[in-house]
Amino acid sequence: MNILIVKLSAIGDVIHTLPSLAALRKHYPDAHITWVVEEMASDLVMDHPHLDRVLVSRRKGWIGDLRRGRLGDAFKEIKSFLSELRARPYDLVIDFHGLLKSAVIVLLSGGNRKLGYESLQEGSGLFYNEKIPEDMDKHAVDRYLDFARHLGVHVETPEFMLAIGPENETRVRALLAAGGIDPGDPFVAVSPQALWETKLWSDQKFAQLSERILQELNVPVVFTGGDASATEGIQSFMTLPSVDLAGRTTLRDLACLFRQAALLVTTDSGPMHLAAAVETPVVALFGPTDPARTGPYGDGHTVIRMEMPCSPCFFRTCDTKLCMREITVEDVFQAVRKKL
Repeated sequence: MNILIVKLSAIGDVIHTLPSLAALRKHYPDAHITWVVEEMASDLVMDHPHLDRVLVSRRKGWIGDLRRGRLGDAFKEIKSFLSELRARPYDLVIDFHGLLKSAVIVLLSGGNRKLGYESLQEGSGLFYNEKIPEDMDKHAVDRYLDFARHLGVHVETPEFMLAIGPENETRVRALLAAGGIDPGDPFVAVSPQALWETKLWSDQKFAQLSERILQELNVPVVFTGGDASATEGIQSFMTLPSVDLAGRTTLRDLACLFRQAALLVTTDSGPMHLAAAVETPVVALFGPTDPARTGPYGDGHTVIRMEMPCSPCFFRTCDTKLCMREITVEDVFQAVRKKL
C-alpha cells in the first residue's frame, strides 16, 4: 500500500501530525509512506523511522525564483518535484493541511483515495473524493488523529517520535558546555520568538524574568530561536550572564536541547510544541490564539493567558496587543518557580 501525507508547514503543525503518522505506521506496517513538507519544517521528518520517503516542496523558493525572472530554474525544479511526486501510485492521500497549496499537491499526486476535511477553506474541499468533518473544538493533535480514526485505525496514546540522533546530542552537549553548562545540570530554556507580532512579549519583560531566574532560583538561562538577532534586544537589558543559542541549532538539535532542559518558557510558537513533544514542561504565554486548539499538548504544562473580551481573536496585527502586554513578569516567574 502506498500512502502520501501532505502537511507542508508550519513547525507546530508538522509536530501535531506526528502522532497520526505513528498511528498509520502501526496500522499499516508494510505500507510505503511518503510525506510532502516545505523546507522550514523538513528537518522534523527527514530520516524519520516511520517514513520511507520525504519530498520537500520549495514553494516559497520557486515563487522567489519566478519573481526574480529565473523562470528556467524554477520550472526545472517544479518539474522534478512533480516527477518525484507522481513516481508512485498512491492508494491513499491524506491532506492534513486543508489549504489550497496542499490540495493542489493532493490533486497532482494522482492518488486514488483523496482524503481531506469537509471544508471550503480556500476551496480545498473541492479537491478530495473522501471527506471528514473538522471539529475545531478539539486540539489540533486530536483533530488530525480523526483521519486515522476514519480509516479504522485504533488510536492509543499519541506518540511524538522524532529522529534525534547521537550527532544532535553531541552538538547540543558541546554548545551547552561552551556556555558553562555540564551534562545533567538543570537549566531553563527561553524561546522569545514567534511568527506573529501579536504573540510576542516584550524584550524588557523577558530580560527581567531571566534575571530573576538567574538571581533568585540560581538556574542558568539558555535562549533559543531560529533568528540569531532576536535575543540581542533581551540581553541588552540584562546585567547577568546567560547562554544564547539562537540561530545555532537545527530543529532536531533544539528537540535534544529541550529534552535536557528543566523547562521551557515560550511564546505560542513551534518551539513550544517541540518541547511538549519531548515531554519537557512548558510555561507558555498566550494572547491572540486559543490554547484549547493549539496549546502545548499533554500534561504538566502551564498556560498563562489574560482573559480579554476580544481574545482569542487570531489576528496577526493589533494596535494595542493588550492580551500580551497584560502578562506580568511576576505571573510568569511564579509559574517557573512552581515548575522548578
